[in-house]
Amino acid sequence: MKVLVIDIGGTHVKILASGHRQSREFASGSALTPQNMVTGVKELAGDWKYDVVSIGYPGAVLHGRPIAEPHNLGRGWMGFDYAKAFGCPVKIINDAAMQAMGSYEGRRMLFLGLGTGLGTTMIVEGVVEPMELAHLPYRKGTYEDYVGLRGLLKFGKKKWREHVEDVVTKLTAALEPDDIVLGGGNVHKLKTLPPGCRMGDNANAFLGGYRMWEGTAKADPGKGQACDKIVVRPCRRTAPRTARKH
Repeated sequence: MKVLVIDIGGTHVKILASGHRQSREFASGSALTPQNMVTGVKELAGDWKYDVVSIGYPGAVLHGRPIAEPHNLGRGWMGFDYAKAFGCPVKIINDAAMQAMGSYEGRRMLFLGLGTGLGTTMIVEGVVEPMELAHLPYRKGTYEDYVGLRGLLKFGKKKWREHVEDVVTKLTAALEPDDIVLGGGNVHKLKTLPPGCRMGDNANAFLGGYRMWEGTAKADPGKGQACDKIVVRPCRRTAPRTARKH
């Protein structure tokens, strides 16, 4: 089974298919609709062959379907028929959960994605639990207001790094993980990682997308697949290379 993985972010949509080593991407942004996304992906993946699609969605997902519109993209994502648009089976999961799946090495892992927003996921003994902690109250706003891109631009790198460490400390005390992975594009703006953390890699989202179909012998054509409870085996893998579309 050849899998096409789509990682939808607030600034870029990145894709990679089974059998290929280098990802491709195109710009997203506040005007991106699901149909725009499908059109862009099909154009960019025109010379790739795939049987099924995995989508990392920047928002809440229930029973394999988005249940809220994304904060940083256009409208229309809820109720859109992704399987019909791609013409093959599709699985959808929160984007942070997909990257967490590719980062998982065992026990209780907390994943925090420092990107346009804040992605949060726990994996406990192999069971993936996507969470929406980004919009919970924190100080005079939400967690995302302080450690997402808005916080980085508003407070500057030094203060933003302090907020990241404080948020990690608070979530660690509340959730008691054995392993903490910091991913997302802005993780590289940290001078040092908070205690007990390791750095993830955005390319692990592709590994997670592949793992969404592990153990699936046959998929029903034209039908999406529910991904609320996914059990993954711990492993270490080398992330594929990423490349920007010129």
